[in-house]
Amino acid sequence: MNDMIIRKDRRAGRLTFNRPQALNALSHEMALAIDAALREWRDDPEVALVIIDAEGERAFCSGGDIAAVYRAGLAGDHRVGRKFFRDEYIMNARIAEYPKPIVAFMQGFVMGGGVGVGGHASHRIVGDTTQIAMPECGIGLIPDVGGSWLLGHAPGRCGEYLGLTAARMGAGDAIFTGFADSYIPEAEWPALIERLAESGDVTAIGAHPAPEAPLATVDLSAFAGETVAEIVAALETAGNEAALKPLRRNSPLSMAATLALVRAARKDATLRDSLARELRFTARATAGSDFLEGVRAQIIDKDRNPRWSADASPAHVAEMLAPLGADELIWEESK
Repeated sequence: MNDMIIRKDRRAGRLTFNRPQALNALSHEMALAIDAALREWRDDPEVALVIIDAEGERAFCSGGDIAAVYRAGLAGDHRVGRKFFRDEYIMNARIAEYPKPIVAFMQGFVMGGGVGVGGHASHRIVGDTTQIAMPECGIGLIPDVGGSWLLGHAPGRCGEYLGLTAARMGAGDAIFTGFADSYIPEAEWPALIERLAESGDVTAIGAHPAPEAPLATVDLSAFAGETVAEIVAALETAGNEAALKPLRRNSPLSMAATLALVRAARKDATLRDSLARELRFTARATAGSDFLEGVRAQIIDKDRNPRWSADASPAHVAEMLAPLGADELIWEESK
């Protein structure tokens, strides 16, 4: 498919995002294509490692292409969203559990669905243009694609902060928080990809000193609050307007659910546990959350003025995160 260039290159399987005009947004078809290629290469003796990169300078992958999910949900069809999220999460888990090295080169915007692809690779490379974020609370969703797992395992209260505010991380912060592994100047990437494809050996990656991580010195103690309201109160007391601004702008239901998801993920044994819990929310998102309104305001009409109306009470958060019964994420199909 043209949106995802898939081929074998010497010792490497190559996956290249090829929608630079759409900031390499990940469609359902692209997620399925990535999953199919990984299944095909898993037992292929000619493929020693997998390289994931992207065309264009602005983005590795700016997120999921959710226009079809929005249109179907608006028409009352919630199956399209459920199928997209389910298939995407199976692909995310496959990347995380892959028996061969996967090297992701993440330039520019790496958000949402892009984190689900690059953020679970075994070797995650970032450069000077990298901007990683989980901005889902701004569209009425939650940090999914295993985002709750990554946030839950970030140091201190970075997970709550990043999930609720959608703050962007440069290369240093991405490495500090566990969203990336190595910093390499982007001018060196083409030659490195050549060496990897030729050798099939990840020791070719080498190492550069990581840039400074501003987050390492920020006081995030306010984000230890038990609820979003307690966090907001602590930030108001501290006079932290920069952190308060996104919390006043984002979906109250999404933030309450995100807080629950990040904290639950800290106790999860595997990424699969976190993905299964995320699906409980996203499978219900088009029917029971602010998601449709958030997409309308931020992506469709672009008026940037969402009118949040979803119930953000603890009872409704519990309903959104309750087991799905027969629709729970089944992992047999991902083997």
